[in-house]
Amino acid sequence: MPKIPVKLVDWSDIVEWSWGLAKKIEESNYIPDVVIAISRGGYVPARLLCDFLGVENLLSIQSQHWTEAAKKGERAIIKFEYVIDLSDMKALLVDDIVDTGDSVILAKEYILRNWKPKELRTAALQWISSVAKIKPDYYFMEVREWYWFQYPWTRLEDVTQFIKRILESTYKESGKSTWRVEELTKEFKEWYGIEVDKRYIDEAIKMLIKKRVIKAINNELVYLPG
Repeated sequence: MPKIPVKLVDWSDIVEWSWGLAKKIEESNYIPDVVIAISRGGYVPARLLCDFLGVENLLSIQSQHWTEAAKKGERAIIKFEYVIDLSDMKALLVDDIVDTGDSVILAKEYILRNWKPKELRTAALQWISSVAKIKPDYYFMEVREWYWFQYPWTRLEDVTQFIKRILESTYKESGKSTWRVEELTKEFKEWYGIEVDKRYIDEAIKMLIKKRVIKAINNELVYLPG
């Protein structure tokens, strides 16, 4: 069993899910004047919903809870606060997934308090009902068991963080610091239960070398504990 259960999501999935979500919103007769993406995960679904719903106005707010892949921060925070007037507009707040729900809750509270839309509803592609503190007004898919959904717009970022976690954890447990790429790739599959394109592994290794998390010596990678 993988240590962290991960499911890969493709671009075609995102388009189909966003299309289905748009149809649910249409069926409710809610026509937003503006779509608000929760960045960063909500950008793509929000833009697709603008297209599928015929909405021209698109804003964003950065409400952040996950500090890195499958690792929560202590609390959700709003970054880069700003204030606009939406008092004459109906708004739709969009994220990719509602897992804990903290990012959506915080963003919703901030928008109602500071932007004052005429009406505000929430939407997400996925809702993890077993752990979420909030149920979005609209969702395409209910997920009953927790997984880390690996979306295509964070593929390299997540792979880099996943590899770093393997290196850190293994070093703490056994003192192992030297790896071959093939060995690390095999460990990645065992840890997360997924296979990604080799170029993501290769590029993630390059990034970790640039960040001085590892260094390459001959044909091996050496972890540099910080």
